[in-house]
Amino acid sequence: MIPQAPESRRALIGEYVLGLLEEPEASEVSELIESDQAAARMALEWEQHLLELADQLPAQAPSPLFWQRLQQSLGWSTNTPTSASSGLSQWWNSLGLWRLTSGALAFLLILSLMPALWREAPSMASYTAVLQTPGESALPGWVVTIDDSGTLKLESLVVDQIPAGRSVQFWTLIDPKEGPRSLGLIEPGTVTTLSAEQIGAVQAGQLFELTLEPEGGSPLNRPTGPVLYIGRAVLIASN
Repeated sequence: MIPQAPESRRALIGEYVLGLLEEPEASEVSELIESDQAAARMALEWEQHLLELADQLPAQAPSPLFWQRLQQSLGWSTNTPTSASSGLSQWWNSLGLWRLTSGALAFLLILSLMPALWREAPSMASYTAVLQTPGESALPGWVVTIDDSGTLKLESLVVDQIPAGRSVQFWTLIDPKEGPRSLGLIEPGTVTTLSAEQIGAVQAGQLFELTLEPEGGSPLNRPTGPVLYIGRAVLIASN
C-alpha cells in the first residue's frame, strides 16, 4: 500500500528509483508515478540527487563475479559479445529507459558505497541510507553504510558551517515507542566509523538523522534541535 505521509512516500519512491522494490509494490509505485504529477516529480528529484551523489564518489571496478551477475540480470549472455551488444540496443530502445537508467545509477552507487556486495557469501545483511535535508529540496548531505560485519560508516558529502556553541548529533530510531537513540556527536565534513556493538541491530526502514544541538549534545535523551539531515536504511544485500 502506498503511504500517504509525504516523507514515507518520498522514501518509497526513492527505493523504487534505485530498483530495490519487489513486486507487487514496484508495480504500485510505477502506476502512482504515471498517474500522479507530485509522485513523478519526486522520482525525477531522486534521479537528479542520486546522479549528483554518484558524481561525487570515486569509481571502483566490480569483481568478475559481480559483473557476471549484472550481465545475467540484464539478460546479456556472458559468452558472446554480440549478445551484449544486442541487449544494449534493446535496453536503449525500451519505453522504460528512465527506470533502467535508474537501475544503472543504483549499480554505480552500489559499486562506490558497498564493496561488501562483491563478496560471495556475506555473513550478515548490508544497508545504506542517504541522509537528505528535510523539505522539498531534499538535497543529499551524508551517506550511511552498514557493512556485513555490522560496522557503520557515516560520510559527509558537504561541508556545513556550524554556528559557534552548537554541536551536530547523530541519532537512530527503530521503534517510535522506544524513542531515538544517540550515536554520538560528529564533526561536519569528516568520516565517522562506529562498531557493530555501538550501533546494535539494524533493519530496513530504520531512521538515521543529524540534528543541531547545544554544545556538547542534547541535554535530554532525545533530539532538541532542528533536523539537519534525515534518511532511512535500505537493505542492499543479505545472505
